[in-house]
Amino acid sequence: MTPFCSCSAVPLFIGFVTAGVPLGVTFSFLISAPMVNEIALVLLYGLFGWKVAAIYLGTGLGIAILAGWVIGRLKMEPHVESWVYEAKSSVSGAEEELDWAGRIRSGLESVRDVVGRVWLYVVLGIAVGAGIHGYVPENFMASIMGNGAWWSVPLAVLLGIPMYSNAAGIIPMVQALLGKGAALGTVLAFMMAVIGLSLPETIILRKVLRPRLIATFVGVVGMGILVVGYLFNVLPVIGAASAAAGLR
Repeated sequence: MTPFCSCSAVPLFIGFVTAGVPLGVTFSFLISAPMVNEIALVLLYGLFGWKVAAIYLGTGLGIAILAGWVIGRLKMEPHVESWVYEAKSSVSGAEEELDWAGRIRSGLESVRDVVGRVWLYVVLGIAVGAGIHGYVPENFMASIMGNGAWWSVPLAVLLGIPMYSNAAGIIPMVQALLGKGAALGTVLAFMMAVIGLSLPETIILRKVLRPRLIATFVGVVGMGILVVGYLFNVLPVIGAASAAAGLR
């Protein structure tokens, strides 16, 4: 229910890890917050009907839950950068003794510390994604996403990763691609990749996570998105109805 994009969810992710929330649970939040929120569901319902919105909700939550469970079971805490756990240990002992004014001061100090460490990664990531987003050739993408080749879904995911957008920003592009004949499952896989696996997000996460954990996160979520893309492509009734809605 939180309206965060992938980049704005990262500071909360850092806060959760610092506070001692299990790593798998934090990844479930990091995936579900940008991918499935009330804005995306309302827009999907209005454009494509309740069936598409419901299946998107179910599959998006499924990816978030399963990916968090897998990452939690892999016990990858050693692949979180050490400064995150150092921040946790530095505040855990004194927190209970603070009054409200002290807690506010401590919170502001934590904000300054986190922002000071990641602000450059945030700016760089958003600049890269937004720049690519402004030069997306929709006709070319629609031609790739409209054929029935098996590779169209993974190619759509690869095309979506370098971009940056939130759910509300990408849905108009989804509607345009469907109106030009692109396949529903392929377009939704592209949408999920833009929202949940964006290059800007991984750039920011690199300040917090080591490459092996980032690769695991991308691999697990990417596999889930591929399954969703193929699933939607084999539901012709919903696909036809959604294409018609896109043409309206």
